[in-house]
Amino acid sequence: MGIEKLDPILKFIPGIKKPERPLSFREKLKWTGLIMIIYFAMFGTPAFGVNIKDLTSNPFLTILNTIFAARIGTLMTVGIAPIVLSSIVLQLLSGTGIINMDMNNPEQKGRFQSIQKLSAIAIAFIEAAILARSVILISQSYYALVILQLALGAIVVIFLDETMVKWGITSGINLFIAGGIAYSIIAGTLTILIPEASGAIAAGGAAALSQALLYFGPLFFTIIIFMVSIYVLDMKIELPLVFSQFRGVGGRLPIPLLYISVLPVILATSLTVSLSVWVRPLANVGGSAGNIVHFFAYFTNGTSSSGLSSGPTLSGGLLYFIQPIGFLPYSTKYGGVGNYNSYFYILATQTAPLYMPWGGAPILIPEWEHFIIYTLVLVGLCVLFGKFWVEMAGMGPKNVAEQLQDIGWQIPGFRRDPRTIESILNKYLPTITILGSIFVGLLAAFASLTGAIGNGMGILLTAGIMYAVYQQLEQERMIESYPTLNKLLS
Repeated sequence: MGIEKLDPILKFIPGIKKPERPLSFREKLKWTGLIMIIYFAMFGTPAFGVNIKDLTSNPFLTILNTIFAARIGTLMTVGIAPIVLSSIVLQLLSGTGIINMDMNNPEQKGRFQSIQKLSAIAIAFIEAAILARSVILISQSYYALVILQLALGAIVVIFLDETMVKWGITSGINLFIAGGIAYSIIAGTLTILIPEASGAIAAGGAAALSQALLYFGPLFFTIIIFMVSIYVLDMKIELPLVFSQFRGVGGRLPIPLLYISVLPVILATSLTVSLSVWVRPLANVGGSAGNIVHFFAYFTNGTSSSGLSSGPTLSGGLLYFIQPIGFLPYSTKYGGVGNYNSYFYILATQTAPLYMPWGGAPILIPEWEHFIIYTLVLVGLCVLFGKFWVEMAGMGPKNVAEQLQDIGWQIPGFRRDPRTIESILNKYLPTITILGSIFVGLLAAFASLTGAIGNGMGILLTAGIMYAVYQQLEQERMIESYPTLNKLLS
């Protein structure tokens, strides 16, 4: 594909320059803090013309906020969705061979990044229009103004992420997701869990303790999933290495179980949630076309806290069954915080419709089958995106072998040849990539089932992100203490 034809357009896309000199650890921390302050300022600023109180706290919006580091109704309504979606689209185009770009070539890599940024800006306006029309449900007189605010907010995030990569500690996407999830966990604990639990304890009686434990169930699962995530993130195998130029100098190459961290879950869930968002404007289509729409996504109208219609809510169809279950154990609709008895009863007995494209009565599928379908699809997508990302990010056996060869490392007992190292890495990296992707998919599905605060999946993402940030901080401190290591690590 002749993407070079886009060069006349790409030259008008602004970019963030790299610092002219290496930044100190303290300077990077300052830039990171400044960027996060801007993010949270946008996170807490309602868009003009939008009433956040009329937005329902349904699971769909919770997932949307979690995955895209967003907060519906504010300047961060779109969040990081344009960055993630443009990355997914370009990965698919590259993986299918429609576009071929050598990421080791600085010119082609720069062109790829500019195309990604251009597509992200275009997606920002499209997402803003869809969300303003089908999720926020604003007055028609404010429609264009709200779209402009949401799109500009998303564009600012695009450049904040680029600034974080070049001037800060780590990826802006990672910290934005972790920041948004941390906010939801704290807010959920303070405004939902604690008041309910304190009320149960104050009521007294023999059942007070058991009731309090039930009320604290979501918090309990939050802690358990966080601890499991941290434990698994530290699991790894290590391959022995020796430095070919200096005898007696050796080391180890760590290959963690979660080789690409939690990125497969982010990409997989972003894709399924985005499909649901993009099909929402078709909710009211009728006739034969409506039958096809209902087959993929069936919507019902919900009600906001003020009694007004909250717009279409996904309640059936193929897209519904690849989303997490649509109710939580702390939902007031099903008995309030920690009411796991009602929660699992509804999970076992409630059904959702799957309409056929040719019309007629829908097939009613139990919610427990919905959970199984969702888990299988999520795991499959995690494996697919995990394999894609390893190749796209230059983390495959061939790339790692060439990097070790250039630095001067070799595996003891084998000749110094990148093909030899590649053959050994081929025994580990592909298998670990698949196993790690399966694990994060299963853990994310289990976390969503238990109703842990922060959407469950968000806890897994936060744990993985913060662990990666911790490792990055340790590396930055080591480089600052021993400047000669910078040449080796780069």
